[in-house]
Amino acid sequence: MEGIARDPEPGPRPATSRHVAEVLAEVATISAYFEVETEPLESGWRPLTELLTDPDPLSDRIAEVAKRLSTTETQIAASIFFQGLAARLWSPVIGAAVTRELLVDLAPARSFWRPTPSGPIPLRVTHPAGWEITDPDRAAEPLYRAVVTGLLEPLAHTVQAIIKIAPGLLWGNAASALAGTVQAIARRHPELAARAVALERELLSMGVLESSGELVEPAPGRLFFVRRSCCLYYRLPAGGKCGDCALIDSETRREQWTRALRDTRGGP
Repeated sequence: MEGIARDPEPGPRPATSRHVAEVLAEVATISAYFEVETEPLESGWRPLTELLTDPDPLSDRIAEVAKRLSTTETQIAASIFFQGLAARLWSPVIGAAVTRELLVDLAPARSFWRPTPSGPIPLRVTHPAGWEITDPDRAAEPLYRAVVTGLLEPLAHTVQAIIKIAPGLLWGNAASALAGTVQAIARRHPELAARAVALERELLSMGVLESSGELVEPAPGRLFFVRRSCCLYYRLPAGGKCGDCALIDSETRREQWTRALRDTRGGP
């Protein structure tokens, strides 16, 4: 009614450092990709900003991945590294948002990483911060800004500065990593699967992820992500096509979905 003041819409409320640390500890039980340590820094930890924006340490990491994969093609190593780090950054953020309605702050200025010979890169925040999500239906936009704009876009720019690689390939990798994150959450928390998929669907419609792929539902309630690009894994000596690869023919894809559905139901 005209002339009557309205209360502003409630915005995100800052969460206490203790609460954020507790949520991160809970989310870490899903898998190693969801782990974020919150202890004080020790020797060996390096600023996350360095890994995202400094060509030298990034080149070193890509070279290590190439050696581990037994390939001289730096494009393949860069692609696999980008997808792995994307999964590492998506996982704790999406996990906290879906399970506890918390937006974790992994801003590079407050986050650190430690080199490791294999497995997910260790992450640590020394002063955990985040915000309570007061409107879950509008959570996708701040999540997109936190992960894609704040973390993955700087990483993609640095990768492309040192290696010639298609942007669509990198964003297909980011979308595939998001899909894998949602699958991991759904397996651990089946009661939250619908919420996780709804968030995934909205994120896949935004910005650089918009044309990366689509969610397909070959059976009621069973969704599979199909990307529109390829991560190049098939070009490795012992590689093959990933389940969401754009290069898989339709008949093979239907067979894969049928097997996955059968395995889930426990049928013959």
